[in-house]
Amino acid sequence: MVMYKPINNRVYLFGTCLINQLYPDVGLAVINLLQQAGLKVIFPENQSCCGQPAYNSGFRKEALKVAKTQLKCFTRNYPIIVPSASCAGMLKHHWPELFKGDEDEMSANRIAGQVYELCEFLITHINLKPQDRGEPVTVAVHNSCSALREMKVAEHLTALLARLDNVSVVEHKYKTECCGFGGTFSIKQPDISGTMATDKAQALRQTKADIVISQDSGCLLNIQGVYAKQGSGPRCQHIAEFLLDRING
Repeated sequence: MVMYKPINNRVYLFGTCLINQLYPDVGLAVINLLQQAGLKVIFPENQSCCGQPAYNSGFRKEALKVAKTQLKCFTRNYPIIVPSASCAGMLKHHWPELFKGDEDEMSANRIAGQVYELCEFLITHINLKPQDRGEPVTVAVHNSCSALREMKVAEHLTALLARLDNVSVVEHKYKTECCGFGGTFSIKQPDISGTMATDKAQALRQTKADIVISQDSGCLLNIQGVYAKQGSGPRCQHIAEFLLDRING
């Protein structure tokens, strides 16, 4: 597979629905991180959803229609940075199957090859070595299922945290367990999802960490929802915001 590198220091940002609608500060943090690394970030304003909710629910035609609208947004051979392993996985691994036999199959395959999850890009392309200007803090990590199993980028988040001098990472016993979000799964199977989220949140709370860090906003939304319902719990933060806070002190 072609290793796409920034051309004239340009990269695309695919913002994801959750970041656009619920976590805009995460998107801004990603832009700031990449700009501080000397990159010009291009955010196509017409981008929307990757098509994953419809795709995972079995509505392939609807998913394809949504995905096709994204093709016109990413026409150049720049790396496409995605601050979500779940959405990155959809673009990279499921678009080729979704577009198979379609007139836009070649374009979809090209885009799939340009996709990088944020932590993956910061380690493999930029080799980011952030100067930690923050106070000492203890964090626990939640790796999404997509980060662990589909994209296999969980190690890059861990590597970034290891480069922060004043950050201590504590382990928890449910490290490889799902938080129960799963997009539409949490809506269709609320009792199962709720139990999974409660178990995950409890395991993270028991670490006594100050902050829970993840590379997927959907998981953070789910875990933070448990703490909000319970009335207490560690703060939840996306790795992009956390890195920017540490760099800026």
